[in-house]
Amino acid sequence: MLASAGLMGLMAGPVNAGPADASHSAFAFSASPSASALSASPFASALSASPPATQQERRQVLGHDQRIILIDAGHGGIDGGTSHGDILEKDITLAISRRLFLLLRSDGFDAILNRTGDYAPSDENRWLRSSSRHMRDLAQRKELAETLPANVVVSVHINWAPSPAKHGPLVLYRQEGRSFLLARSIQDQLNKLYGMRTDPRPGKPFYLLNKITATTVIVEAGFISSPADRGRLCSPRGQEELAEAIAGGIAAYLMEV
Repeated sequence: MLASAGLMGLMAGPVNAGPADASHSAFAFSASPSASALSASPFASALSASPPATQQERRQVLGHDQRIILIDAGHGGIDGGTSHGDILEKDITLAISRRLFLLLRSDGFDAILNRTGDYAPSDENRWLRSSSRHMRDLAQRKELAETLPANVVVSVHINWAPSPAKHGPLVLYRQEGRSFLLARSIQDQLNKLYGMRTDPRPGKPFYLLNKITATTVIVEAGFISSPADRGRLCSPRGQEELAEAIAGGIAAYLMEV
């Protein structure tokens, strides 16, 4: 919840540092996952979750797509995001984002994940002179998107509401044509999963939507405050389904533009 060609599976993440050096590197590189590596991964089941015809179609049409997709796993580290009991948004967004990364990479996309563990991007930001950790976090996410540079940015979050009756996914977009098309495409796929007819909405006040020049959307994958949504958000199967829906929406958008 919010308050490329030549790049080989680039993922922003911490380097394993010894006790004397707890610093993170700006980027950690990982080669494109092989079939054997993926099969050994705890997230490999996400790849088999998609219908074979759908995944094959994406590979045929988009397997050589050179556009860079940045997956922004919301929150992390000291910033847990929204919560329900001991269930934290940051853990769910990372789980969904990892699965989404594997799905897109398996389809031949230059997908990039901005964090691979439980740490805050603000830990990397030593260049912005601001006392606000939250602002350093947002600025670091923007900086990665601009440095790559990313063509598409999908920021994964979890929603919350005072009423447990509020449920379902929502995709937020900048009021700009391509951002709307991407949001609509992802929303359509999530609506099918949830059996809903929600429209994407403009997200005017959000930093990432206003500051990143790439086509950017924020995906609120469901409400942690809803018992029904929470069951999906917290289960491995539900996370796979959500990642597949988001990946399908991204692919459909890239076929359209």
